[in-house]
This record gives sequence, C-alpha cells and structure tokens, in this order.
Amino acid sequence: MGATGAGKSKLSVDLATCFPSEIINSDKIQVYEGLDIVTNKISKEEQKGVPHHLLGTQNPNIDFTSYDFCDMSLGAIDSITRREQLPIIVGGSNSYLEALIDDDDYKFRSRYDFCCLWVDVKMDVLDSYVQKRVDQMYLNGMVNELRPFFNPNNKDYSIGIRKAIGVPEFDEYFRRENVVDEETKQRLLDEAINEIKVNTCNLARKQFGKIQRLRNVKRWKIHRLDATPVFQKHGQEANKAWNKFVLEPSAMIIAKFLYNNNSSSSSSSSSITSNNRVVSGFSSSVPASSESVVCV
Repeated sequence: MGATGAGKSKLSVDLATCFPSEIINSDKIQVYEGLDIVTNKISKEEQKGVPHHLLGTQNPNIDFTSYDFCDMSLGAIDSITRREQLPIIVGGSNSYLEALIDDDDYKFRSRYDFCCLWVDVKMDVLDSYVQKRVDQMYLNGMVNELRPFFNPNNKDYSIGIRKAIGVPEFDEYFRRENVVDEETKQRLLDEAINEIKVNTCNLARKQFGKIQRLRNVKRWKIHRLDATPVFQKHGQEANKAWNKFVLEPSAMIIAKFLYNNNSSSSSSSSSITSNNRVVSGFSSSVPASSESVVCV
C-alpha cells in the first residue's frame, strides 16, 4: 500500500531478491491489459525475473471487481505458498486489500498472518515527483498509447481501463485536435497533461487518507517507512538512501515477522515458507510461512 509513485513496486521486487517470493498486483488499474505507460506498470526488466500475478492480465473492457480480485488473489496465494514462496501483495488500491483481509466471506484473517508495509513520502515532495513522472510519460509516448482508447461516440469512462487517469483527461484533446489551429491544439494538450498531474496528486492524497483510516480507525498494524529522503537525492545518493531508509528496515521487519511465525509454528522450519503468512504492504514484499502474506 502507499501513495502512487512512492516506490511500492520497486520495494516489492527488491524484497523478493532477499526472500523467495512471488508478487501479486493489487492495483485496480494495472490489472488490465494495455496502457502500460499511462498506468505506470512495472516493466519486464524492472521485474528482474520475479513472477508477477494479476498484472496486465484482465480484459480492459470489463470491470475487474474487488470480488474478482479476492477470488483470484486467494488462488494465487495458495499456489505461491504451495511452491514454498512468500506471497507479496503490492499496489495502491487499498479497497482491494481491505476487502481481502476484512471481508468475513474470505476468512483471510483466520487463514493467514500478514505484515503490512507502508512507504510514505511527504506530499509536497511526492507532488513534485509525480508531476515530473507525468512529463516523462508524455515523452515516452503517452499520447499515442491513449489514442486507440478514444471513441468519439462514447464518453463513458466508468468501465474497465477507461477509468485510468489519463483516458478521460485526453477526451477533449482527441475530440478537437483535427479541427483547431496549432496554438489551440497545444493549449488543449497542455491542459490535458496538467489535468493528469492534478488528478494524480489528488489520488495520492486519497490513498494516504485511506491508509490513515486503516491504521487509526480499523487498527491495522502498519509499518511506516519514510522514503522522503530518497526523493530529495539523486543518482547513487538516492540509491544509498533507498537502502538505508526503505529496503533495509523493510527486510528486517519481514525477517522478524517470518521468524516469529515460524517459531510459533508447531512444526517450525528454517524454510521461509512453512505455514501460511501473507505480507501486505503499502510498499514492500515478504515471504511467508504456510500462512504468511506481505502487503506492500
């Protein structure tokens, strides 16, 4: 869990290099096939060979509901633990994670121990990063990627991948680009890009608020990791800050979680996966015992 852009995907992969793990995507837009630039999906290169589930696999024209996520993620968790790997659930869609963990129909709490990691970044610092990321998305071909999703006869942006930030924001640009002069066209483009920036920053604030509710109202135990220093540095200094403030503390939290779970298990084992543990995090990944899950 964590605000968009905070580094959840990176942390999950980094943790998977420390603990034998597989990753389950819980981002409600990244589950859909397509729009890899707009939805900021982690690339194959960035995945570093770590298996990812529910990432870019669903029909983009059909809603993938929280019920769909719960059913499919539980199946993935079961198969991952049978392979003696740690399930790491990663994504910013806290509603999916809340449904999985707290809905009595899924009996998640009675089946799994889970560890939640939250990568937090000061909002003003994150805002600046998000705005630069949107500019980079534009340079990477965002407009051409969005173009096939524009339908002049359909202004419904409430279903499937069309809900993604970026699709509705470009409706006016695509609708008018061929009937206006170049100056107006550039203005429409700038307005669409700026609207994406504003809406993405607003999304980050909503995600922060939901995490606070889970932590303070629903009393979830969530380990907060302040990644702000990482975003205030560049190059090797940023990498060092990431290891110091995010990766190393996360790995220690997960190692302790797994050790405690294995110690309390009647058939304790040195294997990372032996009971059923799940790590749920707002920016992390952790292996589990037979009933262990990490949420990032």
